[in-house]
Amino acid sequence: MRILIWLIRIVLFALFLILAVANTQDATLNFTAGMAWEAPLILIGFAFFAAGLLAGLLLTLPTSIRRRFEIARLKRELAVAQQARDKDELPPPPPFI
Repeated sequence: MRILIWLIRIVLFALFLILAVANTQDATLNFTAGMAWEAPLILIGFAFFAAGLLAGLLLTLPTSIRRRFEIARLKRELAVAQQARDKDELPPPPPFI
């Protein structure tokens, strides 16, 4: 299975490398106020890919942080419940959120 995954990665890398070599001509990206960016087409494509990746990561950041806090809270509740079980006590009921 690992060999198959590495084979797929190598094939994808080779395809992207061929795409990059085939698109080396200059392209102009026009912004507002007369500003323009002239660069190879693959560089412009990579810049937009990186910007999309960064935007996606930033959009998932609040959910990820919220999940980490929830996991930490649940671990604390589990530790309290295990200590209470060791002492043969009933743990306090969990708060309703």
